[in-house]
Amino acid sequence: MFGPSCRCVVVVGAQWGDEGKGKIVDVLSKSADIVVRYQGGANAGHTVVLGEEEFILHQLPTGVLHSEVRCLIGNGVVLDPDTFVSECEGLEARGIDLGRRIAVSERAHLVLPYHKLLDRASETRQKIGTTGRGIGPAYEDRTGRRGIRVGDLKSPERTECLVKQNVERVNMLLDALGSTEHADEQEHLALLEAVTPKLLSLSADVGMLVQDAVDNGKNVLLEGAQGALLDVDHGTYPFVTSSNTTAGAAAAGTGIGPLTIDAVLGVVKAYTTRVGNGPFPTEALGDVGERLRSMGGEFGATTGRPRRCGWFDTAVVRYAARVNGFTNLAVTKLDVLDEFDKIPVCVGYGGDGYSDGGFPADLEAVDRLEPVYEEMEGWKQPTTDVRRFADLPAQARAYIEKLESLLEVPVSFVSVGTRRDQLIEVE
Repeated sequence: MFGPSCRCVVVVGAQWGDEGKGKIVDVLSKSADIVVRYQGGANAGHTVVLGEEEFILHQLPTGVLHSEVRCLIGNGVVLDPDTFVSECEGLEARGIDLGRRIAVSERAHLVLPYHKLLDRASETRQKIGTTGRGIGPAYEDRTGRRGIRVGDLKSPERTECLVKQNVERVNMLLDALGSTEHADEQEHLALLEAVTPKLLSLSADVGMLVQDAVDNGKNVLLEGAQGALLDVDHGTYPFVTSSNTTAGAAAAGTGIGPLTIDAVLGVVKAYTTRVGNGPFPTEALGDVGERLRSMGGEFGATTGRPRRCGWFDTAVVRYAARVNGFTNLAVTKLDVLDEFDKIPVCVGYGGDGYSDGGFPADLEAVDRLEPVYEEMEGWKQPTTDVRRFADLPAQARAYIEKLESLLEVPVSFVSVGTRRDQLIEVE
């Protein structure tokens, strides 16, 4: 995707997350100089398979598995310092040399143990289906102007004051929620004391690093977490994550101007999944849903929860294309459909149909949607060894071309397996 006129590319999920962004970013990283995570936190789980080894990354950008790539964590990310340090140590123990390749925005907010306590207690009242990693409460503190940022660690006195105030506030909230757990001020201070030297040694102005790189002709990938339909503003609210997952957040979460971005690559599964509660118009229940789950290995990389599975929803992805401005698409997990005789594709909904790239904001309206399906012929043969689009079975090519036609966005990549080499670049 990179070239003289395309130096900065955003990779965004186009459904409800788990689309396979990790693999796509990993493959594209071989041509990148810098990869940046721009939002989300340790609730994300990007899986990459290298040979016989599987790597699941929660905080670090996926490009970290390429030895020459610099990996940055932007200000839009909420950083769990414990998870971050453990992930770094775990990768180094597995032979991944991080060296000086990692940098963290000094403006990134920290996720602390009291955020996780509050997240778990809140979930007992409001069944959203969060991961319990403290992401929502951390973003709430950021918006409420009481968060602790990486740069604040330069002042131990200020940090101690913020911890004291926040622990007192959280404990009052925990009592009100009926929780038997409470945050401990000294535990938090001890954690921050332990991680401060490492975090400060890696802190930087990430936006300036990215802009300088682009200005000097280097290639930059901006990596999002979750998916467009989980965006706090544009997703199926309130069953969403706590940050903006769409491409518009890439500039704000990195610290660059929007005109620095040259292309937006949307990643979609060849079918649809979502984790947790919330609307899912094309969900396949019973044996069909279980078959998709089993064949696709659809279990959350972060929580291990089984994913809900269903057919491709064109209306959802057209909406995602509009709010993100996709210039290209990557279709993943085509191989999961290899054994199906017939493959339904939702081309719209009964009534309005939402064929114009719209999607209802009201959940009651979403519940009333009736998907309209067109059945495509299955190809009934393996695709995992195919490396050229022309060599795919005719019915598989027809399926991809159908999606491309319905979405009006060119498909540039098709993934037919978990490994790096199982990716077809469409000419």
